[in-house]
Amino acid sequence: MQHGKYRFIVGFLALPLGLYALFVIWPFIQSIYYSFTDWTGLSPEFKMVGFDNYSRMLDDDIFWKSLQHSLLFALLLPVVTIGLALFFAFMINVGGRKRKNGPVITGVRGSSFYKIVYFFPQVLSIAIVALLFAFAYNPDSGALNSLLRGIGLDHVQPLWLGDPDLALWAVMAVLVWSTVGFFVVLFSAGMASIPAEMYEAALLDGANRVTTFFRVTLPLLWDTVQSGWVYMGILALGAESFAVVQIMTTGPGGPDYSTTVMVLYVYQKAFRDGQAAYATTIGVALLVVTLAFAAVVMRLGRRERLEY
Repeated sequence: MQHGKYRFIVGFLALPLGLYALFVIWPFIQSIYYSFTDWTGLSPEFKMVGFDNYSRMLDDDIFWKSLQHSLLFALLLPVVTIGLALFFAFMINVGGRKRKNGPVITGVRGSSFYKIVYFFPQVLSIAIVALLFAFAYNPDSGALNSLLRGIGLDHVQPLWLGDPDLALWAVMAVLVWSTVGFFVVLFSAGMASIPAEMYEAALLDGANRVTTFFRVTLPLLWDTVQSGWVYMGILALGAESFAVVQIMTTGPGGPDYSTTVMVLYVYQKAFRDGQAAYATTIGVALLVVTLAFAAVVMRLGRRERLEY
């Protein structure tokens, strides 16, 4: 059984590891290398400039704004999204009242329908979601201000995406709406695997729904929550935030850079301004932020694994 075991393992791992190194690791190495050059991205010619790009980045006020906004996304979006998803999933799977001749543990009525409703935004492309909300946020003909006028709040007509104080929060609301359904389904699948006997024992001991959630559901679901937290943080720092800000906001990234995030700033410097080397420098900073976020979440979320 042991003969040729390592050759067998290497044979299976060689191709996927080679592809991963080629399409993931190598681009990272290239980006770090180009960050020490003056490459424009439009010419094959460039020269080494040392740490000039990093010095420029540290003196760039727009970079610090984009970093602040990205960190806000990474800190707040997972909290709100994961929190809502856990609440909805718990109500769908465990939060219902006992029905006559039915199981002790059940979800609210129509839970299957709610799962479909919550997951529906995942069927739509993020670009379509961003366009729909851009129309909804229109201060003149958008659905939100029209609703406010319809209920007699004519004097309350926010500019939404045109207000520097509201624009970032409006964008964050779209990201929550578009992603919470995925985590509802993810956590619902995890809760469905928890034996009903554990919930029944907790109820027999006098535990209410809140106690049951924090003492039974959350500890047994913690590994899934932790993975979802990291995944949501990566979405908030990466492609999802870029697509929403790029499509919805003025500039994009405005007004007055109030919605500029790091990934958008990388795109603008590389493809709008022809400063690919400086863009890769910001990309390296984004890589460090993403890795630090994942490491902190995994470290703070470490706890004893529970078996059931």
